[in-house]
Amino acid sequence: MTRRRLLATSLVATTLLGGQFLPSALAAQGDTALASVGSLRLIGEQDLPNDLMVDDTLVGGLSGLDYDAASDRWIVLSDDRSDEAPARFYDAALTYDDASFDSAELTAATTLLQEDGTPFPNADAGGNIPDPESIRIDPETGNYFWTSEGSQELGIDPGVYVTEPDGTFVASLGAADVFAADVNGATGIRDNGAFEGLSFSPDGSSYFVSTELPLFQDGEVPTADNGSVNRITQYDRDGNVLAQYAYEADAVPNVPDGALFTINGVTEILAVTDTTLLLLERGTVEAADESYSNNIRLYEIDLTGATDVSGIDALVAADYTPVSKRLVEEFDGSDFTVDNLETLAFGPDLANGNRSLVIGSDNNFSDTQITQFLAFEVLPGDASGTPVAGTPEGTPVVEVGTGQDQDEDNAIPASTPAR
Repeated sequence: MTRRRLLATSLVATTLLGGQFLPSALAAQGDTALASVGSLRLIGEQDLPNDLMVDDTLVGGLSGLDYDAASDRWIVLSDDRSDEAPARFYDAALTYDDASFDSAELTAATTLLQEDGTPFPNADAGGNIPDPESIRIDPETGNYFWTSEGSQELGIDPGVYVTEPDGTFVASLGAADVFAADVNGATGIRDNGAFEGLSFSPDGSSYFVSTELPLFQDGEVPTADNGSVNRITQYDRDGNVLAQYAYEADAVPNVPDGALFTINGVTEILAVTDTTLLLLERGTVEAADESYSNNIRLYEIDLTGATDVSGIDALVAADYTPVSKRLVEEFDGSDFTVDNLETLAFGPDLANGNRSLVIGSDNNFSDTQITQFLAFEVLPGDASGTPVAGTPEGTPVVEVGTGQDQDEDNAIPASTPAR
């Protein structure tokens, strides 16, 4: 979650199928494994009103998303630090097929609880202030894993929490020592730049966590001229580090002369295979006229051959091989409105057998941004992104923006910064 100082600080009842819980990332692929994401075709978009209330909570800041194939329902996580209402997630219904995206509805809110059974506090109350960013359904238990960015300024470490579907606390898995918050900013996480992405491996035996920005000891944040080095960590189910990888994020794209603010960071990850993941990079620019725009790049990354950097305390000047990356799609606002895209999840298979993918935005609880859900058809490819033989005959590889309900002439850029 990245934001400037000017900003104020679904329940899914997971069911059993064949005696086992189905993982969201695995169950959505049906009987055919996906080797690689070749490209995407936009199906359509649904937006939620900024004044939407669900169970007496204001909907906004949607930063995490996952799908449960067994019940055909979605969960959506708000990044509210218990300011508008206690930290929470929502039960959601997204209705689409290969031809249209018909509706998006949030039907229930569930409060995330601490170990003592109370809701997480906000900054005024003090204590373990949450900063929820990503959520996934545990394929083995049906519980929910979710990340909290912590706070460098307040000395709160980031971590991964486990909760039951009714919000009850199960466990706090913490994080590797290299991420520990340092109020002096010498090492560890940057404020609003920590655990932004989370994904289970396809077999559910481990999970990955990605940072939005580099650690202090790993170098500077991206600029218009230079990228950054972030860490992606693989943990076992008990929160022990299995491996850690360096990911090289891009320089901030499309920066005009006189820009007042720029940032680029990793906002979500999603496992495709044991060694490949989808990754969202979100670049945000404040132009000289104080308007904001977002440029989003969806990459497929490959961990094969990358160095395990878990034993390297500082990546600056270190010798390592980063993960490889391949651009799948770029959303720059030229084809449709691109807001602060932060969520990424596979959905149900489409009628032709291809998987679907939903990407959603965090409106920062701002009247000048939108909460949007974008549904895509996944056009499979081999490791190079080339369409594979299993792609249904005649399936077009089309440009993003040619789907339903998109009007380039009416596209508007986001006007406030990303959180």
